[in-house]
Amino acid sequence: MEILAFGVQADEKPLIEEAFRGHGEVRCLDVFLTEDTARIAAGHEIVSTSVNADLGARVLEILAAGGTRMVAQRSTGFNNVDLAVAERLGLTVARVTSYSPYAVAEFAWALALAVDRRIVRASTRTRDFDFRLDGLMGRDMHGRTAGVLGTGKIGEAFARIAHGFGMRLLGWDIAENPACVELGMRYVPKEQLLAESDLVTLHVPLMPETLHLIDADALKLMRDDAILVNSSRGGLVDTAALVHELRAGRFTGVGLDVYEAEAGLFFLDRSLEAVEDDTLARLVTFPNVLVTSHQAYYTQEAVGQIVETTVRNVLDYRAGRRSGNVLVPRS
Repeated sequence: MEILAFGVQADEKPLIEEAFRGHGEVRCLDVFLTEDTARIAAGHEIVSTSVNADLGARVLEILAAGGTRMVAQRSTGFNNVDLAVAERLGLTVARVTSYSPYAVAEFAWALALAVDRRIVRASTRTRDFDFRLDGLMGRDMHGRTAGVLGTGKIGEAFARIAHGFGMRLLGWDIAENPACVELGMRYVPKEQLLAESDLVTLHVPLMPETLHLIDADALKLMRDDAILVNSSRGGLVDTAALVHELRAGRFTGVGLDVYEAEAGLFFLDRSLEAVEDDTLARLVTFPNVLVTSHQAYYTQEAVGQIVETTVRNVLDYRAGRRSGNVLVPRS
């Protein structure tokens, strides 16, 4: 049985091929699953998809018509999947419920420090042999306040690093994490966290309830010199509202590894094409904004765990087993 894997990065391909060795053939494609590419999967009972795959109703219908019976997502989030349609079509859908939380937490900190200490601007200058320090002054993180929205495994890992810096910790979540409380984190309403934090970081899933969690009103509550980091899901931030605040000269820095309209852009080379997304085009022009292409998870450890879990999900499907990774069970 050949498994078809969509959206495979060059660094990821050997890990996938090695993990599936002895468990069946796997064909890796660098194209992403969309309505235009879904027909490639015809004749493949199992397909594996990446984080930005389109698994809406129309794509699922094309997959099912072509003989696909199982979709193994190589990602945690599933806001891109129409689960009701998948169930109706008899498609089994599984995901990766967890992987190294340190990968994302450490990258979130890389973004925070990069914008705080003007690392990108400094690097660009030195490449031109401009060694002035004008405009490069940052701030100590020690003694400042970190606000963590979402204190699961990744939020906890971020908080541990913040604690190491000697920061005051504020948290917001539907339930308190005892490990974060032990670090000295105080849970407060979202509005208070935004108003008091020097650094705000997002680590919550994207659901209807969290769409634009950071909207225009939330942004106005934040300090003018605050730092905002989002390494979770792009839809958590109202990007148009964020651009409006940035145009007003607010915020010390913004680090974004995700963007709400990233599908069809991130993971692809668009350098020779006209940019049609005016919001993103404006966003990347701000000197205090750093945008990366959804790479926070992209470490050897995390990707290795993602691939290993995907293989287990496929083997469970074949054996008729059901694990906690299954979103829609085998019919």
